[in-house]
Amino acid sequence: DGSKVVSQVTGQSGTTFYLPVKNPKTWSPDSPFLYDLKLTLRDGNGKVKDQVSTYFGMREVKLGKVNGVVRPLLNNQFVMQVGLLDQGYWPDGILTAPTEAALKYDIELTKRAGFNLIRKHMKTEPKRFYYWADKLGLLVWQDMPAIWYPDEDTAKTRSAFRTEWKAIMDDHYNSPSIVAWVPFNENWGAFDVKEITSWTKEYDPSRLVNGNSGFNNNPDYQKAYGDPGNGDFVDTHIYIGPNGASVPDSTRAASLGEFGGVGLFVRGHMWPVENNAYGIEPTKASLTDKYKLLMDQVEQLMKYKGLSVAIYTQTTDVEHEVNGIVTYDRAFEKMEIERVKEVNQAVIREGKKLP
Repeated sequence: DGSKVVSQVTGQSGTTFYLPVKNPKTWSPDSPFLYDLKLTLRDGNGKVKDQVSTYFGMREVKLGKVNGVVRPLLNNQFVMQVGLLDQGYWPDGILTAPTEAALKYDIELTKRAGFNLIRKHMKTEPKRFYYWADKLGLLVWQDMPAIWYPDEDTAKTRSAFRTEWKAIMDDHYNSPSIVAWVPFNENWGAFDVKEITSWTKEYDPSRLVNGNSGFNNNPDYQKAYGDPGNGDFVDTHIYIGPNGASVPDSTRAASLGEFGGVGLFVRGHMWPVENNAYGIEPTKASLTDKYKLLMDQVEQLMKYKGLSVAIYTQTTDVEHEVNGIVTYDRAFEKMEIERVKEVNQAVIREGKKLP
C-alpha cells in the first residue's frame, strides 16, 4: 500500500501458498487501487537468487438484485456500465498500435470522455493495454475473435477456437479490469453457444459472461436456435437505438452490447473510400447533441426498464466507418469531450442512486 508493507508470506517452491490481506482496498474505475507485489526466490542458505515485481487488484463482480432487478454488481454495488465499442484498429499498423503511448491514448480518451467501460471487439491486445486499463481504471469486456466464413467452420477450426479461447482467458486472467468474457458476437462463426457459454462461466466464475452478444435476445436467432438461456446477460444490438433494448429476466441482466454509431465527416481525416455510419450529423456540436439525446434515453431505460450496460459504437473511426468519437488518425475529436463526460457521468451517478 504505497511504501507500507501490508502482508508477507513465505513458502516452498512448487507449492501453493496464500497471501492474506486484511481490510483490502478494492479496485474500481473510480478508485483503481493496485497492490505492488514483490516475489523473492532464495536458496537453502537464504541467499537471494531471483526477484520479480508485479501488481494485483482486488475486486468482485457478480450478478445481484437491486430493487428486485437483476444487475451486475461491482464490489457489491450496482455501477451502470457506460462504454465504447473498441476495435483497436490503426491506419498504419492495422491491428498493431504504433507505440505504447498510442495504445494508452485510446484508454485515456475513453476515461476523459467519462466512460467507465471499453468493449474490446473482435481482437485481443498486448498485455500493456490491459496494464493501462488496470492502472487508469477502465472496465473491459473481452471478445473472442470470430471464426468468420462458413467454409472455415470445420472440426479443426472449432477445436482451434476452444484452444485459443482458453489461452486468451488464461493470458489475461489476472487483470482486474476485465469483468466480462464475450465468446461470440452476433452469431458470427457461432457453434455450441450454450455449451461454450457454460464452459466459460465454469472455467472463470470470477467474471461475467455474455455468450452471444447481440443475438441471445434476437427474435430470428431464438426462432432458429432457441434462447440459450444461460450466461449473465440478455443482450441486444440496436442501431441507432437505444429504445428497444433488452429487459432483464429472472437470472440475467439487460445489456445493450452495441448502439449509436452516429457519424461525422471530417475532411482530410477519412479513409479514401465511400464512408458511412448509422446516421450522419453535420457538426461536432450537433453530434454531441445527438449523443446526449441517446444517453438521456439510456438513463430512462436504466431507471425504468432495468438496463445495466450501454456500449456506444465506437471509440475511433475505422477505415470506412466514420462513427468514432475521434478520427481514425486520432487527430480530431469529433464530439465535445467535456460535454460527453458530463452526460456519461450523470448517467452513472443516477445509477448509483437506484434503491
